[in-house]
Amino acid sequence: MVAIQHDYHSHAHEAEVPGTVDLSAVEGEETHYGQALFPVPSADPNDPLQWPTFKKNMILACCAMYSFLGNSALVGPSVYIGIFVEQFGVDPNTAAGLINYPNLAYGFGSLLLVPLYQKIGRRPVMLASLILYAGGLIGASQCTTYSALMGARVIHAFGSGVCEALPVQLVNDIFFLHERGKKLGWYTAGLCLGSTGPLYAGYMLSGGYSWTLFFYVEFAFAVALLIMAFFFVEESKFNRVTPPVSESNSEFQNDETNKDVTSQHLSEVETNTVVPPRKSLAQQLKPWSLIDREAPFFTTMWRSFTLLLVPSTFWVITTYGIYIGLGALSFNFIFPAKIVTAPYNWPHTNSGLIAIATMLGYGLALPLLPASDRIAARSTLKNKGIREAEMRLPILLLAMLVAPAGLILFGMAAEKNLHWVAYFFGVGMVQWASYFYFTVTLAYAMDSHNSNLSEMLIIMNIGKQAISFGLGLELLNWILHTGYAKVIAGAFTVVLFLNNVVVIIFMLWGKKIRVLMANTWLTRLHARTAIAGETH
Repeated sequence: MVAIQHDYHSHAHEAEVPGTVDLSAVEGEETHYGQALFPVPSADPNDPLQWPTFKKNMILACCAMYSFLGNSALVGPSVYIGIFVEQFGVDPNTAAGLINYPNLAYGFGSLLLVPLYQKIGRRPVMLASLILYAGGLIGASQCTTYSALMGARVIHAFGSGVCEALPVQLVNDIFFLHERGKKLGWYTAGLCLGSTGPLYAGYMLSGGYSWTLFFYVEFAFAVALLIMAFFFVEESKFNRVTPPVSESNSEFQNDETNKDVTSQHLSEVETNTVVPPRKSLAQQLKPWSLIDREAPFFTTMWRSFTLLLVPSTFWVITTYGIYIGLGALSFNFIFPAKIVTAPYNWPHTNSGLIAIATMLGYGLALPLLPASDRIAARSTLKNKGIREAEMRLPILLLAMLVAPAGLILFGMAAEKNLHWVAYFFGVGMVQWASYFYFTVTLAYAMDSHNSNLSEMLIIMNIGKQAISFGLGLELLNWILHTGYAKVIAGAFTVVLFLNNVVVIIFMLWGKKIRVLMANTWLTRLHARTAIAGETH
């Protein structure tokens, strides 16, 4: 693999207001979509920004596969709720706890594992979490009681929960700003397609095997991914020192004098810096990294909760929590229960077919992967090279309306026992829209607040899983008592729409919110404790 050495003479730099970046370039600099490189790479070949494209893409593939497997293992057994009721002698809502409680553990795993990868490195935590994930899966395959299965499920969910944080962290580590939307889109595709787990779980029953086959298959893929990660996922934590920007250039006064001053700084850095050789293959494959004794552990935990006060971060939490809790859990709980009874009378082995609608929804969204990056790039060029975090948000306007419409269709189909095609259209519409909301809100939050990304990921994962857990805990009882139309087409749709329409608020006043936040104690707190390579 031969690396393409990216130009480290980029003039790109961020303003005092996080989320506003000067991406203008001078003649001769490397550009993409007409924008200078940001973050500015170093000359060091060990800088993850300088790694070969193939290596970067393989790391992204490992992360996307981990997200797919972790989520499919989490929600796949939802089609077995009826079987668990009979086998363990519990009521349906208690059986659904085998999905809900692991879902909570899946989020809270980040509270421990994210500070840990700050302390000992991304690579060892990914490998260790995969081992824990695989161990929980093989344990689940051997369980014969409800409590044992619950314990094994919590273990594999807790271990794999970091698959929600590591991909985002690695995208931040190894890719440039102009690539961020597209690369996060691939991770999001793996995350979203994980919700098709019930499809595979249902069809495994048709082979004459018990529900344990699902966990055996997940275990086999987990081991294969562990081997793949061992060979491709190199440690990406890197202390990149950004060349100094002249004070006169800090306010985006892009005249030639300022460019010359910055170039002089870069030349001095280039002259005075000894560039180390690329690590050997043996060094890259070491399963451990150097322990960062300076990285805070417990401080990272508590400080992450302060980010609930950041509007863009809070919006990501509500978006993920609502789409998972109202969408994925509703679909995976309700459709299997409805479709095996009159008037449909489908066999249990077909109860996971709703996942096809999910595949179609995400499949139609995938071709639009680079759209937010391109829209933002075009707006940046019109704005004379100044990039604002809100420039990627217009792509959400259509999705803002499509998702609530899909949820109404699904709820009315369940209430009126409409043709099964109505369920599929409703799910497909919601999932198509959710793909854009998952990807773009996350990228926007990363762009618009200059905090340590690891802390943002902790609170995002805890928050969204807590919301989805709360929504799913009594979901079946609530729907059976109140009715599908009132709960799904009514209450759930209102909540989803109110969350979606927040995009208009950020499009109109997002920068004013960022300016306001930049002058608060919260931003100063995170600025003082920023870790090199963790922020923009």
